[in-house]
Amino acid sequence: MIELYLYFGRAIAVAAPTGIVIWLFANINIGDSSILNIVANFLNPFANLMGLDGYILTAFILGIPANEIVLPIILMSYMQQGTLVNLEDTLKIGEILTQNGWTILTGINVMIFTLLHFPCSTTLLTIKKETGSWKWTILSFILPTLCGIILCMMTTLIWNIFV
Repeated sequence: MIELYLYFGRAIAVAAPTGIVIWLFANINIGDSSILNIVANFLNPFANLMGLDGYILTAFILGIPANEIVLPIILMSYMQQGTLVNLEDTLKIGEILTQNGWTILTGINVMIFTLLHFPCSTTLLTIKKETGSWKWTILSFILPTLCGIILCMMTTLIWNIFV
């Protein structure tokens, strides 16, 4: 039971600051663009190689405290909202994604990268605690992420060759 409290304590210690960072990214403008838009535009060329866009990749990065917030961050970005979006209407979600350029390839690569990317921060903190080593924690972050990036790039390459 104490382990459960420690787990939730680590989750709160990471989630609260990240929530503030997400809000700041969406609400602070530099010139006429939010920090979120600037970061997404910067990441867009690399994300395109993976069959994604800059907003999707930014959402994965900002979603490190909990993978469950990746889709709300994507929706917030596409809708240019200043707060996380939680829609329960799957048809509306589908419309928003399609209007923002999602294709079958985008959906496939989002699923691939969802399965193969860094674990959430609470899991990383638990790995650090259990192994007592930053080496294994960093490896646990890098290895699946590289696999996800490479597989998304390969999927995009094959898709573009045959479709």
